[in-house]
Amino acid sequence: MGTELPSTPVPDENGISQMPTLGSPAGRDEARPMHAEAAQASPPLERLHSRARHENFPVALHVLPARYRRHLLTLYAFARMVDDIGDAASGDRLSLLDSVSAELDRLYAGGVTTDPLYQRLAYTVAVCDLPRNQLERLVEANRRDQLVHRYRTFDDLLDYCSLSADPVGRLVLRVFDADSAERRVLSDRICSALQVLEHCQDVVEDAYAGRVYLPTTDLERYGVAEDDLVAARASTGVPPPLPLPVPRALDLLDQGPPLLATLPGAAPVAIARYLPRGPAPAPALAEAGFHLLARSPRPRRAHVAASALTLLRTGGAW
Repeated sequence: MGTELPSTPVPDENGISQMPTLGSPAGRDEARPMHAEAAQASPPLERLHSRARHENFPVALHVLPARYRRHLLTLYAFARMVDDIGDAASGDRLSLLDSVSAELDRLYAGGVTTDPLYQRLAYTVAVCDLPRNQLERLVEANRRDQLVHRYRTFDDLLDYCSLSADPVGRLVLRVFDADSAERRVLSDRICSALQVLEHCQDVVEDAYAGRVYLPTTDLERYGVAEDDLVAARASTGVPPPLPLPVPRALDLLDQGPPLLATLPGAAPVAIARYLPRGPAPAPALAEAGFHLLARSPRPRRAHVAASALTLLRTGGAW
């Protein structure tokens, strides 16, 4: 990891009032709040942390040492804030996302901010030596969401996942001081697969937001019109099965578990808890007969827990 900054307070899980920056505060910009528009679009940090404990994000595991939870929660808070801007902010979302990029510029230049989220992020960036480009890719994914609403092929969808999902895994590797070229490849496969499976679960929700993540070539091949994705929600009949890319996503995910055997320390615990979020939806999807226009099946907690224990016991084999 990066070098700990001397004579600086270590933040607790709920945030602190003073945070170190990448450069010495002396001679730097005076403390400034984040851009007003982005601040208005960002939920309070406490609410983001609460959401982390209820979503498919492995950051709130109490079995992890506090130092890891602290950094993982900070990464979650940043990623969720950026997604909330891209998904739900009022006004010019592209401008708001540009404001986030400007805040990253300031942070990496050693500037000081009064915003609690960026204070915490500055600390995590410094301690874990996080590369700026991976944080920026999360912002770029949300820019793309404002401009691109369809993906022609599965490879096109994976390219989007390289922005929206893969950076999270790479940042998590940094937090655990486990970054390497080999691990990045395995992590990317895991993260992309999980993102595709999430899109499979959220077909209707995404369609109502004007986005279709299912490859349009698949929809065309099976005669499914985009209007069907929305209209079937109000239908009382049984909707037709969807051409979901679940098998391709699971094939990709199957290449990732060997990552566990290479990870040091507490990292396998976090990854093993998260990995089952991929295969666990598969039975739920099959049980629903892939009729996801009417409902969005979710994995049972027991299946997730059992898969996690299996992964830890076998060192990465399902």
